[in-house]
Amino acid sequence: MSQEQPRRPQPGQDPIKYGDVFNVSGNLAKKPVAPEDAAMMQSAETRVLGQTQLGGAASVMQSAANQNERAGLVSHLDVNDVASDGGVTVSETQVPGRRIITEAVGGKVVQQYTEPTPVQTGRARAVRGSAITIGEALEATAQTVGYKVVDQSDASAIQAAEVRATGNNVVAPGGLAAMAQSAAAHNADCSRDEDKVKLSDLLSGATAKLAADKAVTLQDAEGVASAEVRNNPDATATPGGIAASVAAAARINENVK
Repeated sequence: MSQEQPRRPQPGQDPIKYGDVFNVSGNLAKKPVAPEDAAMMQSAETRVLGQTQLGGAASVMQSAANQNERAGLVSHLDVNDVASDGGVTVSETQVPGRRIITEAVGGKVVQQYTEPTPVQTGRARAVRGSAITIGEALEATAQTVGYKVVDQSDASAIQAAEVRATGNNVVAPGGLAAMAQSAAAHNADCSRDEDKVKLSDLLSGATAKLAADKAVTLQDAEGVASAEVRNNPDATATPGGIAASVAAAARINENVK
């Protein structure tokens, strides 16, 4: 039996790129999905989640990479520079009744979804279908992009989130929004990166830092996104950032109604 030879690419044929299979933009969207990228994501899923996820980023990437390789557009050991330089990560954030799984390539979130988990009875919300709150969405941000230095767009998004969680338009002294504004001002004047305040410093345990909390709605997500984009010089939201986490929580809550 003769061994199948690699196919030659057809003239004008383009490889499947990240932008074709994921909702991403920028440099990553233009990169072809390579076999080693998929292998890295598969390894990350197995390490963090115990197995490759059905319909997860690894399976999507593997399918695209296989097609690219069969077409002769990439080789079996190819890896794109965004994945090799920025890394491939999988993280999970536990909230009552479910866990939020975030998968990223080169720091860009390619997939975010939720899975049910057992819920303990007692003071914790024991209703299996209980909605994700604004505080929990902020805590998820600490897991996905906790390394990010707090800037004015983050502070504005946090303030918008706190206003919606508490129903109070006044920034409370010592509250989460006040801390965020102070952090953004400090970082703007700080020359050493190691001395700057990161999102994880602010948003870890965010629920306990809010005077009140509520389930995230699509209207909340729109308000937080507007505040983040409006105060970003690039007029964009941070991938996997505050607006993205609140929007993901809102979509999850809509789906479990």
